[in-house]
Amino acid sequence: MSKYTDYNFQPFLREAIEKLGFKEPTRIQKEIIPLILKGKSAIGQSHTGTGKTHSFLIPIVERIRQDKKEVQAVITAPTRELAQQIYTELNKLVEGSDIQTKVFIGGTDKQRQIDKLKTQPQIIVGTPGRIRDLVNEKALLVHTAQMLVIDEADLAFDLGFIEDIDQFASQMGEELEMFVFSATVPESLQPFLRKYMSSPVHVEMNDKRPVAENLDFFLVPTRSQSKNEKLLEVIKSINPYLSIIFVNTRKQADYVADFLSNNGVRAGRVHGDLSPRDRKKMMKQIRDLEFQYIVATDLAARGIDIPGISHVINYELPQDLEFFIHRVGRTARAGNKGLAITIFEPSEEDAIARVEKMDIKFAMKDIKNNELVDMKERHTRSKRDHGRKEDDIDRIAKSKVRKPKKVKPGYKRNMRWEMDEIKKKERRKRSKARAKNK
Repeated sequence: MSKYTDYNFQPFLREAIEKLGFKEPTRIQKEIIPLILKGKSAIGQSHTGTGKTHSFLIPIVERIRQDKKEVQAVITAPTRELAQQIYTELNKLVEGSDIQTKVFIGGTDKQRQIDKLKTQPQIIVGTPGRIRDLVNEKALLVHTAQMLVIDEADLAFDLGFIEDIDQFASQMGEELEMFVFSATVPESLQPFLRKYMSSPVHVEMNDKRPVAENLDFFLVPTRSQSKNEKLLEVIKSINPYLSIIFVNTRKQADYVADFLSNNGVRAGRVHGDLSPRDRKKMMKQIRDLEFQYIVATDLAARGIDIPGISHVINYELPQDLEFFIHRVGRTARAGNKGLAITIFEPSEEDAIARVEKMDIKFAMKDIKNNELVDMKERHTRSKRDHGRKEDDIDRIAKSKVRKPKKVKPGYKRNMRWEMDEIKKKERRKRSKARAKNK
């Protein structure tokens, strides 16, 4: 189907899609919607920002029997924020129908949720641990559900939630249809998939450029400065609507947020060590635009949709470089422009080169007078420096090798060999000295 009007959806759903302003399905929506409508289990593999959420919500809503007051579909997400976001989008689609929905996430009053389950909702959205708890309490009756969605499955696996899903999935019907969505499908996830999915359709979106076209990539070297000093310079050179500063660990998130605060920059923080109350409060403050900067771990790249992000700053490159795409995918959404700035040290040169192989084209920048200015392409200097080092090594080698007083056949070859050996030793010596000074 090339347009949403080509689908024979129920009137309330057609109206909801029109209200959302959807005209044409995205690539993954074109592939996934027909499969779910036909009840075929599927694995959808795509990057962030491809319209994945509506690719499963729309057909699930269409298939719900409004006259059957029982659980018909369960949708899991690995983080509370992502579950809440899916639930918000779901409720926009069921408006004008009799479909009952509920969201169950950790950090909320479990007994109150149990009390609300006297009537079973038709669609459940929630985090795996809380759904498992409610099923174990026999408050949530999932045995009637024939559809199960696992969103961000690789993240769910990394966070240890697949066992929770396994516990309640095993109580669902034999004809269970499972729809798994994941940016990557690691080998470690395969045993779980094989247990519940028989010959699923694998839809893989191999977009050549999985990031928005209206997104610019700037590379800012630290040069002789620390990353903290360079980060402050970058912040003074931009005026974002909202910016996420990405780091790799929870401890580092607190460290950078505290550093910024001590230097007059008020920054929010989003990471896994925040208590449920603090996370809820922080997300409200972020949505109320109380912060211009947010320091976050990669959890925010996958599990949280913060609207209005104009700038992404990579304080550190992600340990798994695949996350670079998820990070920068937080900006340049809905046709808006975005800017991704990566601060890097010389030791990260190899990682930068690997990111470039993802079809990312960086522009080299530095900061002068609180402005981002162009720099020469970064390889130019490294090649020049390498050339200088080689000239230096050549001079040392030539000074140590003398032409023999008595020339014999093959003396030139022997001299070249001796020079090469001296060069190798000199390079090893310098390499050890560099390693020792790091």
